[in-house]
Amino acid sequence: MGYFVGEYAIAPASLEDEEKLLAGLAAMRDVRGLEVPFTGALHRSDEKWLFARLRKDWDHVVTLIPGTMGTLQKDKAFGLASADEAGRQAALAMARDARAAVARLNEAAGRAAVIAVEVQSAPSRGPAGGTGTADAFARSLAELASWDWFGARIVVEHCDEHRPGHPQHKGFLSLADELAAIARANGAARRPLGVNVNWGRSVLETHDAGRAVAHVEAAARAVALSGIMFSGASAADTPYGAWQDTHMPHAPAAGLRHGAAGSLMTEAEIRRTLAAARGVALDFLGAKIAIRPPEVSVEARLGMVGDLLAILARAA
Repeated sequence: MGYFVGEYAIAPASLEDEEKLLAGLAAMRDVRGLEVPFTGALHRSDEKWLFARLRKDWDHVVTLIPGTMGTLQKDKAFGLASADEAGRQAALAMARDARAAVARLNEAAGRAAVIAVEVQSAPSRGPAGGTGTADAFARSLAELASWDWFGARIVVEHCDEHRPGHPQHKGFLSLADELAAIARANGAARRPLGVNVNWGRSVLETHDAGRAVAHVEAAARAVALSGIMFSGASAADTPYGAWQDTHMPHAPAAGLRHGAAGSLMTEAEIRRTLAAARGVALDFLGAKIAIRPPEVSVEARLGMVGDLLAILARAA
């Protein structure tokens, strides 16, 4: 199968270098398409610029996490799971805008190129955030599922849950609550909703590498597992931080040049995670990694992505 790459996470600062990165990804045989961020548009500076540089045969996954996190900085009650009705409606309005962006990307590709749209169970449930509930989330998902998404599947991107007394990064709903909300919403859905497990965000939840495997197993049991994206994390004081949501790359692996020392996302853990998904027909599988320091070359960025995809290929 082909793999999806969170290009925006590893993209360099300049458009000139990003263009080189996109060309390099387009030349990779195993890349099926990109995970594209929605922040009001599908690119940080110029949506049409991006569309003109995408392979026409690529499929894409759109994620609302960048737009969600940006809005939460201004409105702690914002989110599809918000018990505050104004905050919930604002999140639904963002989703409508994302739906229009999906239509624009499909039009540029000349076909239904967006296969999934990732949504999140914001807001944070921590003391500094708003209040998220499974009931509010289920109502939002039911509404989203009633819309025409032009062939795309609505997928809940699980982020670390709020756990009292434990450090949090997103602090959204638990996977169990998200699966319950999905089950409720699926009753009237045009197409069953799914779940995407991000390896690093699951591990950050408990500081235990086994958490990602447990989440994959739980989503598979619920017949909801739609995607797996591999971002790493570390317990060590690395350039990516200790226990930070920084999309750390994979650990160094045999026969490969690129890797991040101290990453808990080893080839063995990747194999263990994919084994938990055996028998599930995933909609998407891929990598969302960043690279430090910021001045790292485009060639090194492509090398890091290529080596992680090589690990996925031999693990699969």
